[in-house]
Amino acid sequence: MKKSIILWIIAFILTVGTAIFQRLTGPTYPLKGKTVLKDFTINYSLDRSHSGDDHHVVKIKVRDENVTGVLEWKRHKTNDNWRIQRMKFKDGELVGALPPQPPAGKLEYRIILTDDEYQVLIPQDKPVVIRFKGTVPNYILIPHIFFIFLAMLFSTRAGLEYFNKEPKYNKLVYLTLIFLILGGFIFGPLVQYFAFGALWTGFPFGYDLTDNKTLIALIGWLIAFVMMKRSSKLQRWIVAASILMFVVFLIPHSLLGSELDYSKLDNNIEMKK
Repeated sequence: MKKSIILWIIAFILTVGTAIFQRLTGPTYPLKGKTVLKDFTINYSLDRSHSGDDHHVVKIKVRDENVTGVLEWKRHKTNDNWRIQRMKFKDGELVGALPPQPPAGKLEYRIILTDDEYQVLIPQDKPVVIRFKGTVPNYILIPHIFFIFLAMLFSTRAGLEYFNKEPKYNKLVYLTLIFLILGGFIFGPLVQYFAFGALWTGFPFGYDLTDNKTLIALIGWLIAFVMMKRSSKLQRWIVAASILMFVVFLIPHSLLGSELDYSKLDNNIEMKK
């Protein structure tokens, strides 16, 4: 009993750690950094994801209203010219706004700050890319996250069951599959639909890595489930499925996610004219 509790604790720690790593390394996590303008250090946090059909507000703290800012933006992966907007000073911040985009639309943006003869570009290396998406209702989003977390927890615990003297896999495998299907293939597509207007954008319809990695994890566990009835070396299949799911869920969240092709959008607009 004591060993089983220890294994559950280890599984929980690994699951939480994986979830945090996946989220913090994803392309939708805010870009944070700092720069120096004149003799003043400016810390910034620039969003890379926006939910809803309204403007996205861009804010950056500055020391006083003598610092001026310009927000530049253009549509991602297009030959558009940069559009310029002078930012307004309000309550110790320079404020600008990016225009709303269709679901999965992306904008590149950057900020130019000026103080007397000093000037700095934020960020310095390349523009921030922000993706727009529809609002996902909490009654869809929360169960999706909860079930995916449970699927990862039971998957990890099933793999760790290998270290028990008399491993019992059946219940752990069943629960892993149930929560993986609920989170990844029932609520997952609903999240995708509300956010981007499509239920599934992974194989064979697209290259969405979040959908595809969920599909890979399901295939791994379905194979393990079948082998529970057929193989005398069950432990190998369970451990392999657990490791496979652990590895694919280390892939950053939303990497190679849904992305609007502006060239197709522009062509459709031209055809309707």
